[in-house]
Amino acid sequence: MVRSDAKSAAALRDLTGRTYVAIPVEIGDLKVDAVRAVLVVAKASGISGIEAIVVTGEKPIESSIALVKTVTSAAQVFFASASGELLSL
Repeated sequence: MVRSDAKSAAALRDLTGRTYVAIPVEIGDLKVDAVRAVLVVAKASGISGIEAIVVTGEKPIESSIALVKTVTSAAQVFFASASGELLSL
């Protein structure tokens, strides 16, 4: 987040143990939060499912969490707060 000056970031671990990361993307009218961005990166790489996603910075919106569950209903989604607390969403 520091290197990219992003307000949030997401890391996704797929069912084979590979990890993908992304930050929010804003280009003109196109706005994609970190969760949706990491889903795009992972799906483009051909993942078959999601073990977990960890988000830090800004909390993800509920619709993004719901989208994760459509890919893998058992996927865990966590939010790592600035204070170091890990919350299950």
